[in-house]
Amino acid sequence: MRVGVVGAGSWGTAVAAMSAATAETRLWSRRADLADAINATGINDPYLPGIPLPPGLRSTSDVAEAVDGADVVIMAVPSHGFRTVIETIRPSIPVDIPIVSLTKGIETGTLLRMTQIVVEVLQADPDRVGVLTGPNLAREIALGQPAAAVIAMRDTDTAAVLQHLLMSPTFRVYTNPDVAGCESAGALKNVMAIAAGMAHGLGYGDNSKAALVTRALAELTRLGIALGGKPLTFAGLAGMGDLIATCFSEQSRNRQVGVELGRGKSIDQIVADMHMVAEGVKTTEAVLALAKRHGVDMPIAASVGAVLYDGGKPADMVKHLMTREAKAELHGID
Repeated sequence: MRVGVVGAGSWGTAVAAMSAATAETRLWSRRADLADAINATGINDPYLPGIPLPPGLRSTSDVAEAVDGADVVIMAVPSHGFRTVIETIRPSIPVDIPIVSLTKGIETGTLLRMTQIVVEVLQADPDRVGVLTGPNLAREIALGQPAAAVIAMRDTDTAAVLQHLLMSPTFRVYTNPDVAGCESAGALKNVMAIAAGMAHGLGYGDNSKAALVTRALAELTRLGIALGGKPLTFAGLAGMGDLIATCFSEQSRNRQVGVELGRGKSIDQIVADMHMVAEGVKTTEAVLALAKRHGVDMPIAASVGAVLYDGGKPADMVKHLMTREAKAELHGID
């Protein structure tokens, strides 16, 4: 099997390294100097410093070369550039090839998930387009620490092949046919991680953070179900698992954005200082548009949006959330 991984950030590189253990794998970097450095040193120093990559993993700055002849393509580019890259590689990809997205975001404007963009642009078989998602902090996985993830794809036979491609003694992979639920959970949790980071930046303790994350799970589940996801998906690795990791880990870029907001920095300052993309900064706008379209109440996401886009203060967000009208918790997502 030959695998093409498109995107040499931290997670794309980590997944390429796992794939290279069992299959010929090529990793595309948009930067020629980075591709050359990976091939020369066996390390992706800007994104996974100090972690050696498998000797068989080869990198290229020619995206057509990365996907040419591949039996599966794994997409690991940010949501704001996803469509452009898919359009670029379209001539090099057969319509029946499985495509797996690692990107946890929603396209601004169209409000499409990444798998929907793949199907639209490539005219691909929607049953063979899926996602790899879960509590997957790239550095920990690249270091070989035990972790788990879920491959969501409607074609169960193809999902099983991909499951075995990536599974190892340190990386356990499950399958799930609920692409809409798994993919929406991965995008929505980034917004909630910004809120959790703000709580930390404001100096709040574990009670506050636990309450916030629990209500965040209820909120993303409501919208996820409205987008076609299955309720139980949000209690699994793609939902609760990813939410916990992203909201509490110091490695989470979205959480770090929130921490700095809570400490008084402006979003422009924070973004300017960041080396990597925090998907939640752009995804929040799309999430709020989806919530409005489907009539779903999302007070935490709305508060994050007020801070990101309208100059709101994190402390005001907390006051607003805590003084909302009293209500019952009946089914966990109320």
